[in-house]
Amino acid sequence: MATTTVTSADGTTIAVETAGDGTPVVLIGGAFNDRSTVAGLAAALAPHVAAVTYDRRGRGGSDDKDPAGFRVEREVEDLAAVLAHVGGSAGVFGHSSGALLALEGVLSGLPISRLAMYEPPVIVPGTRPAPPAGALERLRALTEAGDRDAAAALFLTEQVGVPAEVVEGMKSGPAWGFMSGQAHTLGYDVAVSARNADPRDARLAAIGVPVLVQNGGAGEAWMAEGAAALAASVPGARHEVLPGEDHAVLQRPENLAPSLAAFFA
Repeated sequence: MATTTVTSADGTTIAVETAGDGTPVVLIGGAFNDRSTVAGLAAALAPHVAAVTYDRRGRGGSDDKDPAGFRVEREVEDLAAVLAHVGGSAGVFGHSSGALLALEGVLSGLPISRLAMYEPPVIVPGTRPAPPAGALERLRALTEAGDRDAAAALFLTEQVGVPAEVVEGMKSGPAWGFMSGQAHTLGYDVAVSARNADPRDARLAAIGVPVLVQNGGAGEAWMAEGAAALAASVPGARHEVLPGEDHAVLQRPENLAPSLAAFFA
């Protein structure tokens, strides 16, 4: 793997890693993710494409010149810098809120040639309650206070819908340290999800690149309905269900890579 950095429009340094050769495909993780969490997928795709991973701002090897700004435009600028680095145009895959960042890149006119999204957190009305209002402001306050545990707990309960008692149990688990370590960036996930929450958004009809929307057959019903509705709103988009999979598909890249390699080939 080749690792380097690129500079975003506001001076933020973004860490970028490339595995393999061929057509570049940028992989974007969602909340509580950095480039290490998509590294397995990158390795699985590397025999077929140049798989490009990067740390979204504030995570891993990337800094953030606009901390607690949580502006979607900053993350779009970061993606633009990554695309410029890999040759000016690329396919993009996003997981969860990373899928909505990739979608926002397409809607913003970035040179994205093909777009694949796995379980973007869009909500068909009536399939689950909408997240409470004001989450971004509460996350900003917790971030500025340095309380990452509380920020992670707020996101999990309000945005994901994990029961509070389950979150309390997670705090003693082995993954909590990694999750709380990313918690100061969760405002970006909230912001991009809020902007793209409606899978029937009229803006989607203007998308002119090939789009693949996936969900797991063993995942949550509201995510499956959202994926299907989003695909139906994009001209020519394809909806695909991965049998037996759920939202944690990045932990099993061998189940995801074949369909993506075929789509981006």
